[in-house]
Amino acid sequence: MNPEFWAGRRVLLTGHTGFKGAWLALWLARLGARVHGLALPPETQPNLFAEALGPTDIESHIADLRDPAAVARVVEAAAPEVVLHLAAQPLVRRSHAEPVETFATNVMGTAHLLQALRPLTGLRAVVIVTSDKAYLNREWVWPYREEEALGGKDPYSASKACTEILAGAWRQSFFGGGVVATARAGNVIGGGDWAADRLLPDLVRAIRAGRPLELRNPDATRPWQHVLEPLAGYLMLAERLAAGGCAEAWNFGPEEAEALPVSAVAAEAAAAWGGGVKIRLAAERGPAEAMQLRVDSSKARARLGWRPRLPTAEAIAWTMRWYARHAAGEPARALALEQIDAYAEKARA
Repeated sequence: MNPEFWAGRRVLLTGHTGFKGAWLALWLARLGARVHGLALPPETQPNLFAEALGPTDIESHIADLRDPAAVARVVEAAAPEVVLHLAAQPLVRRSHAEPVETFATNVMGTAHLLQALRPLTGLRAVVIVTSDKAYLNREWVWPYREEEALGGKDPYSASKACTEILAGAWRQSFFGGGVVATARAGNVIGGGDWAADRLLPDLVRAIRAGRPLELRNPDATRPWQHVLEPLAGYLMLAERLAAGGCAEAWNFGPEEAEALPVSAVAAEAAAAWGGGVKIRLAAERGPAEAMQLRVDSSKARARLGWRPRLPTAEAIAWTMRWYARHAAGEPARALALEQIDAYAEKARA
């Protein structure tokens, strides 16, 4: 990344009250960007947004992507040069319970945002974050590349495939074939995530409650990576878009060999905490999910110069260390900034 690019840059970040969004908001503030946020109120207590971000870091707008007038007001106030669109309904299990809400937020919310951005004259880059689950999953053992077919067998995955198609249509029809790119990241882990139905937050809750961790799909294999890995990719992609290129789809995931089953990640995370938690198969498996999922990030490596800096074992260690130190009373902001600075140093080295 080029820190000078971000200093004083007007940025609109959607989803800043969520896990990934709060990390990215803090990083952008660290880089000196002038950040406006658009999101719903935080859904969890505690939450990283409230614990780590202050009024000088971001101008927060609480608004709903499903309300086009509200989106247009925030866009007008922010007058962004760069847009990083992370806001979404991000949970597969919740999408089964609330499929219409999932499509309304993920698909129509993105349409409302892109439509509001059309009149801007100073807009230089729009990064739409979708998901590795946007691919039509054929349960292949090899990773998916950006030209593979899109699809989805559950509402969340299908909504992200639709978002990819929508972003491509707006790019070609209204942005001259440029400006707008999409980013497909693997499963992210990191401190400050307290959402339900996510592996490591569930593990931390189980440890602190003194109960077993129940795994619904222990053999499901995912491309696990620390949250700072794809966020670095989004920032690098935005820089390249602003320079006039790379308006297409991009994967950001770990090395292929780093894709691990849920059971292995849970066991390693428990060991990193210090043991003391039992892991067992859940009695209720829940909605069916894909068993095999890997993404090929060789295009990002070759053309953006991005590559993962933290092997999965190190990403797990960073995550569990964050939670343990936070549980011991250390402030979330200090912990997050320490890891942002350490990651940036790794990238420079």
